[in-house]
Amino acid sequence: MPPDLHRLSAGTLAWLERNLDRFDPYAAGPGHPEHETPYAQAKAALELALLRHCWARVDTGDDPRLARVTTRVRTLWQHPDFPRLVTADPRCAAYYGLVYAALAPDGIDDRPCRAVLARLAADDLSPRGRTPYQRLELRYYADKAGVRHTVEPYEELVAGNVLVTLPAEAAKRAVPDGEAPVTVPEAYAVTHSSFYLSDFGRTGAGLSADALADAAELVRRLLEHCVRRDWWDLAAELLLTQVCLGVEPLRTPWGTAAVACLVRAQQSDGAIPGRSAGTRVTADEPAGAFFAKAYHTTLVTAMMTLLVAPAGAA
Repeated sequence: MPPDLHRLSAGTLAWLERNLDRFDPYAAGPGHPEHETPYAQAKAALELALLRHCWARVDTGDDPRLARVTTRVRTLWQHPDFPRLVTADPRCAAYYGLVYAALAPDGIDDRPCRAVLARLAADDLSPRGRTPYQRLELRYYADKAGVRHTVEPYEELVAGNVLVTLPAEAAKRAVPDGEAPVTVPEAYAVTHSSFYLSDFGRTGAGLSADALADAAELVRRLLEHCVRRDWWDLAAELLLTQVCLGVEPLRTPWGTAAVACLVRAQQSDGAIPGRSAGTRVTADEPAGAFFAKAYHTTLVTAMMTLLVAPAGAA
């Protein structure tokens, strides 16, 4: 693993490990003021489970850090109140229920997961009224959770996905100098679409050679914008997107520049302090508030380092 990537990986994983209690609303000790709602509590726990899920697939040994993260996720998934917490917010109850079941670690009692899935309505598992991206997201987690749905096959989802349609649209736009070629929601739809279509780099994304090249060029343009603007969260996701599209980030100029950008952002304790330089959380904020603003970008960056150079993950 190159030195910059190693520093990012070691630091972010160490910070996450030190803060495992903050991902767990049932952990003993001081309260979690950063988790003001069930939505925030569930979101942090589910993101930790996604990191564990991806990490376990590339770990080549018995990494004690992964073992400790796995233990925390298993403890959470076996807590009797956790299914209620995951589905407490009606805005995202069905979606979070799917993610909860999809990311359940092996070897636990799966009856609570099956109970959550049994409460899903037909509309929760239907493509009706959903955008192409939302249908892709629904299919990805429903398939992983092993629940029946009525979303069209991946081959059809690819044709209407932003990875195929957006590059041409973005190329026609008159974008002022210094501005991003797409909107913020479009940028995140690009990254997440690549995750779901490739199962986080485990398979090909299913794009034609021409579509793949066009998507990779749009990602390059976005990476350049992120580096110039110190947009850390999206930079980390775009590096992951390069992996999902079959591009080796460290062999591209803007991939290398994005890694260097994240290294510059990283604090001495390993955290990436916010989503961007413009929203940087300061060290004098309470620990809970700092965690709430820093954990997502730190976690995404850690995941990126593991998937960019999996041989160095052990």
